[in-house]
Amino acid sequence: MTATRTAGQVAWARWLVRGLSIVACIVLWQLASAVHLSLGFVTFRNVPPPTEVLQSAIILLKSPKLLAHVGSSLWRVFAGYGAAVLLGIGFGFAIGRSRAASDLLLPPLELLRPIPAVAWIPLSILIFPSSEMSMIFITFIGALFPIILNTVHGVANIDRRLVASARSLGGTPAAILREIVLPGAAPSIVTGLAIGMGTSWFCLVTAEMISGQFGIGYYTWEAYTLQNYADIIVGMLVIGLLGMGSSWLLTTLGHYLMPWRQPAAAR
Repeated sequence: MTATRTAGQVAWARWLVRGLSIVACIVLWQLASAVHLSLGFVTFRNVPPPTEVLQSAIILLKSPKLLAHVGSSLWRVFAGYGAAVLLGIGFGFAIGRSRAASDLLLPPLELLRPIPAVAWIPLSILIFPSSEMSMIFITFIGALFPIILNTVHGVANIDRRLVASARSLGGTPAAILREIVLPGAAPSIVTGLAIGMGTSWFCLVTAEMISGQFGIGYYTWEAYTLQNYADIIVGMLVIGLLGMGSSWLLTTLGHYLMPWRQPAAAR
């Protein structure tokens, strides 16, 4: 009972520290904007204070456009991300388990991986007849490579002795894949899924700034062109909340699916 109470107190203390860190950042932001802080290489003269950003956020919450912006962004992210999950995990397992697949697939993937998302936008516009599909493609590209690389890493680092032992005991390839490879690679795969979700949101904003008519990225870029500086920060915060929530959902789902693996901080 005492151990349970102590663990609960530690959890509350950690959440309190996290909340206070956010409050401290907001207070420092308010002070820097109020005194128009200028350090030479960085200035807060044109940065709106949190109070002004809060007013803009309230206006956006009351606006009927909020659902259109958020709904459009969520659809584009999850459509592209879902395709990246299917293809990325499939490619990752193939490359990690087969030398022939690695020789065939890994070189072109490594060639394409360093290309930034913004460089894909002109080509995606040429390939896809609609701007909607091109934006989904950009989110797909952003999520694909982290998922592939983390899946390859997880599959390739499976202890060969475990696989050899399973084969000596009569394990079929399907059973080995299901009982040894997949559980062993799962932590790395979940990490890749979380990273891919974050990069998918990053790439979506880039695509919406150029090709969108609705979406949080388009809202942020439109606020910049209209010089509504508070709305820019509102858009940034909404993107951050959506991205953080998506990554948290994936991490929580991963912990639920992997009860045998607990992070060190939770022990």
